[in-house]
Amino acid sequence: MLNCVLAVDDDPDILMAFKDVLELEGHRVLLARGGREALELLGRGERPDVILLDLMMPDGNGWEFRDRQLADASLASIPVVVISGQGVSAREVIALGVDDYLRKPVDVERLLGAVSRFAASAEGDSPHA
Repeated sequence: MLNCVLAVDDDPDILMAFKDVLELEGHRVLLARGGREALELLGRGERPDVILLDLMMPDGNGWEFRDRQLADASLASIPVVVISGQGVSAREVIALGVDDYLRKPVDVERLLGAVSRFAASAEGDSPHA
């Protein structure tokens, strides 16, 4: 079974870039155009190894998503990496209690490093190492 990454961003170009890069590394990638869509995927039983979460989105922003995620015991333990551009302070990110934070534009090696902490690639790398 491939490891699964859920990417949540309102920019379709960013979503496709994440999908391309992560699939090349052997990950199964789910895409959501906002927090509401991400919650719908999770509500249908999808359980990714890690969630890549943008904060500034019109359809269910990252803060709303995180509140709903933490309120649901079945979702609260899924690791979250916030990926956000300008306008978000480190203090705001820390307050979300997420596992990592990457600033846009995202360096591919940093992205892969953050994902690999939570999801093994198809080559059998060990997550949570």
